[in-house]
This record gives sequence, structure tokens and C-alpha cells, in this order.
Amino acid sequence: MVITISCGNYDQLWCTTSLRGVIGGTLRVDVLNEGVHSGDTGGVVPSSFRVLRQLLGRIEDASDGNVLLPALHVDIPAERSQQAGQAAEVLGDMVFDKFPFANTTQPSGNDLSELVLHRTWQPSVEITGAGGIPSIDNAGNVLRPWTAAKISVRIPPTCDAEQASQLLKEVLENDPPYQASVSFSGDQASDGWNAPPLANWLGESVNKASLAFFDKPAVYMGEGGTIPFMAMLGEQFPDAQFLITGVLGPQSNTHGPNEFLQIPTGKRVTACVAQVIADHHLAFT
Repeated sequence: MVITISCGNYDQLWCTTSLRGVIGGTLRVDVLNEGVHSGDTGGVVPSSFRVLRQLLGRIEDASDGNVLLPALHVDIPAERSQQAGQAAEVLGDMVFDKFPFANTTQPSGNDLSELVLHRTWQPSVEITGAGGIPSIDNAGNVLRPWTAAKISVRIPPTCDAEQASQLLKEVLENDPPYQASVSFSGDQASDGWNAPPLANWLGESVNKASLAFFDKPAVYMGEGGTIPFMAMLGEQFPDAQFLITGVLGPQSNTHGPNEFLQIPTGKRVTACVAQVIADHHLAFT
């Protein structure tokens, strides 16, 4: 089964070995029924934003981004760690240089292999939206009645998304600071996927194709994003072999306004896929 996704560089064939899952929802904290002058309430009424920060501190270490819930971590297969090291060796600083860092911003770590694993096999938290917070132009000296945050958590490929989502809700809602009104409404729980062991014929075919059309060997690496139907396909066809490759490489900005495809790479990847399909036909007929 062939599915298109991304590539680490435009110099060789890249095969995706895993995809992270994702859970998410909206965390809301209410402390008042209406906004009140901050000069009157400050120091007496707890800030809804401060309560929200405390709750987020239950799931993520703000100093380094480490997710604090053990159940959202998994044992990383040795093969995936080895492949991460090989991918890091091939990519070098492109592991992080491909991202448009602002000014002097640095990546979250210096170990390239660990950065690859952090993106593919470790959980991570991002706040993708906020509510109850006026724009700066409309901000006033008011203690706001509520604050909400849209939370997205990428989870490891083999972590159960439904269980992780339920745990996240329990951790965020249980025993809230100051007995504030806290609710977490989960709206997403999609499992990740980890490829089955690579069959000899497929490994040989993939590498032969990469050498033929790129003049370099193939590289294997996980992806940090989520494609929910891959978990469904893996469950439906447990004995199937998957070739997940693609052309969305550095600066292609997937899903962004300036997304693009590098045409020469697209042609080479298409040729590689055709070669693998032909080899499959020869191997099983």
C-alpha cells in the first residue's frame, strides 16, 4: 500500500515508519460572572489566566516542554531509535534548520538524534487558540471573568488516544486551584501508527529504487503529524506492507499559504514508487 507524505530532504527517498497520534480540546477557567476593575479585585480574586497557567503546569514542564504525564510516554522501539540516529546523521542541522525560527530563537535541544525522536516518538503540547482575552487594542484594567485555551497534544505512535484524552480531562479538572470553575471539553482523539517490520523484498526494492533515481540510499524516519486513517488501515490489514513516502520537504510549509512541491523530487519519488510496485509484482507472481 502506497501513501504520500513528506521527505527529510530532496536528495534521496524517504520512508515514513510511524506517525504520532493527537488529542485535544478546550480548557476553560471561570472565576467571576462578569469582569470587575482590576484595582478592586487584584490580589483578592484569583486571575483566571493564572489558574490556567497552574493547570497547564500539571501536564507540561514550562522550562523544557517535557510532558509530565507518564501515561503519555511509551518505550521507543530500538529500531526506531537507530533509524532516528541515521536520519539525524543524514540531515545534520536540517533537523531544525528547515523551520523559520524568528531572530535568535534556538531549538529545544542540541542532540540531533533526540530532536528527531522528540518530533516523532515523544509527546508535545501546543496552545493553538485562546478565548476570553481581548486584543491588545481593546484591553482594559479589568480582571477578566474567564480564560480558555485550545490545547493540542501530540502523542507517541503506540499511545492509546482515547485513554490519553480521558486522562488529560481528569488531570486538568481534578481539584482546581481556588475551587475555580474548570472544564475541559475534549474534541479530538486520534491514534498514531507504527509500521510493521519491514519485509526483505520491500527493503531491498526501496533501496534499489532510491539508488537508481536519487543516487543515494533510502532513509527511514517517523513523522510528527497524524493521519488517523493509517491506524485504521493498520488494524484492518495487519499483514500488509506499507510504503509511505512523499515530496513535502524543507520549506514546503505543509498546509501553509506558501506550500509548494519541488517538481524534480516529485518526478523521482514517482519513479521510485513505480519501481517498488513493479518489484512487488515480480515478487508475488
